[in-house]
Amino acid sequence: MPAVTVENPLALPRIASAAEGAESRRVVQVSTAPSGFEGEGFPVRRAFAGIDYKRLDPFIMMDQMGEVDYQAGEPKGTPWHPHRGFETVTYLIDGTFVHQDSHGGGGVITDGDTQWMTAGSGLLHIEAPPESLVMSGGLFHGLQLWVNLPAADKMIAPKYQDIRGGNVKLLASADGGALVRLIAGEIAGHQGPGATHTPITMIHASVNPGAEITIPWRADFNALAYGLAGSGSAGQEGRPFRMGQAVVFGHGESLTIRADAVQDSRSENFEVVLLGGQPIREPMLQYGPFVMNTHAELAQAFDDFQAGRLGTVPTGA
Repeated sequence: MPAVTVENPLALPRIASAAEGAESRRVVQVSTAPSGFEGEGFPVRRAFAGIDYKRLDPFIMMDQMGEVDYQAGEPKGTPWHPHRGFETVTYLIDGTFVHQDSHGGGGVITDGDTQWMTAGSGLLHIEAPPESLVMSGGLFHGLQLWVNLPAADKMIAPKYQDIRGGNVKLLASADGGALVRLIAGEIAGHQGPGATHTPITMIHASVNPGAEITIPWRADFNALAYGLAGSGSAGQEGRPFRMGQAVVFGHGESLTIRADAVQDSRSENFEVVLLGGQPIREPMLQYGPFVMNTHAELAQAFDDFQAGRLGTVPTGA
């Protein structure tokens, strides 16, 4: 890890430091992600467990999938299942996943790719490792993020975006001590390739041991960080966090991440996901794979699924 990198980050465009006098966001919460299993039994960490939705909005949940080094015959995925009312963002750092849906969409993502699925009015889909990976085993590590849709967009037509790792916007911190992969959104005039219905920013940063990154952050966005590997601290106050822990920042115009001078033996750098989004501030009700605004809409989603109106599994799938 990570799959997408460069030999010389110093040759990349730099992220300008936050404006002088910009208010630094303080840390208001650090939480530890509990471990569990998803789909057919692949290990996950529930990154945002224990965080109030008001602080997450517009994000609903995020799972860190793996990191796990499968033996031959062990790789697992999910069975066919429905979604309605939100977007799933699958970012694969290591390994390969094959996506297929009842609307004919999907594809293969691997090693730094991101697949953005807008479930909208609803579909059935499946995520599974390819047969070759099942036979060989191998490293598997990634994230799946759920992003809410506002009421006006919940019933839009489903669609996919495939964001190949080579299309991610690569940047360096102001002093070159961190490599920043901008997957979606805008930072200091730099734009990521992901197109979102709900305005968000999504970043995967690799911070060198002992290095610090302070970047401007939209004041109308919330701000979250999650440790993928290694250890460090958040905020100018230096609140410690590490792999498997999420950070919630308060209000402000910039945020700071610092890597510990010594990292664990598995990870050379402090690997961190940074997320921000414009809160929707509408009622959010979730029932399994459905995210709507009212109980009646959830009941309708379940009825539509039971009646086959969210699609059917393709023949031969």
